[in-house]
Amino acid sequence: MKTYYVYILECSDKSYYTGVTNNLEVRVNQHNAREDTSSYVYSRRPVKLVWSTHFNSIENAIALEKKIKSWSRAKKEALIAGNFEALKALAKKKFI
Repeated sequence: MKTYYVYILECSDKSYYTGVTNNLEVRVNQHNAREDTSSYVYSRRPVKLVWSTHFNSIENAIALEKKIKSWSRAKKEALIAGNFEALKALAKKKFI
C-alpha cells in the first residue's frame, strides 16, 4: 500500500508552502534543488520541513492539502506547533 504525505515547508522568507507527495525526503530535496524559476519556493530557498502527516489514500491527502492551503498563517502555525486547542479556537473565529 502506498503512503502519501501532506507537508508544510518553511521558506527562507518565513512564508509557508503546503504540498503533497508520495516521497517526502525526495520532494523536500527537489524543492531545494530545482531550477524552476516559476515555482513558489524558487526565490525562497532554502526551505525546511516543519510539519507532515501521512495517508494511505491520495484523495484524503489532497483534501487535507487543499484545506491547509486555505488556512491563515496563525492556523498553520498552531498545526505546526501541535497546539490543537489554538487550532480549534482559530477555526471557531472564522464563524464569529
